[in-house]
Amino acid sequence: MYTLAIVLIFIVCLFLVLVVLVQNSKGGGLASSFSGSNQIMGVRRTSDFLEKATWYLAGALLVFCIMASAFIPRSENAQQSIMSEQIQTAVDPTQAPSFPTSASEMETAGEKPAAEESK
Repeated sequence: MYTLAIVLIFIVCLFLVLVVLVQNSKGGGLASSFSGSNQIMGVRRTSDFLEKATWYLAGALLVFCIMASAFIPRSENAQQSIMSEQIQTAVDPTQAPSFPTSASEMETAGEKPAAEESK
């Protein structure tokens, strides 16, 4: 059902883009091309239809988005998110770092003492 809702959202979005692009802008649009001749719908009816189509498509988009959010697939064995795992394994920033203080600690850490490096 979720996939169906997403597909419907994309279809409505495409129609909405097309209807908005066809509408009468400041320079004209589809409605201005009918002004010279007496067509079936006429200029005023064309712009009324396009305006109503915009509102209906916007409402349908809202309904489909709410429907998609209601049908988001959720599993019973939901794993923890990556963020919560990172929070649990994060190092405490208030904890002071432990630096090696003796030569034996430096050797276990894989470093040579400063006295041996100069030789």
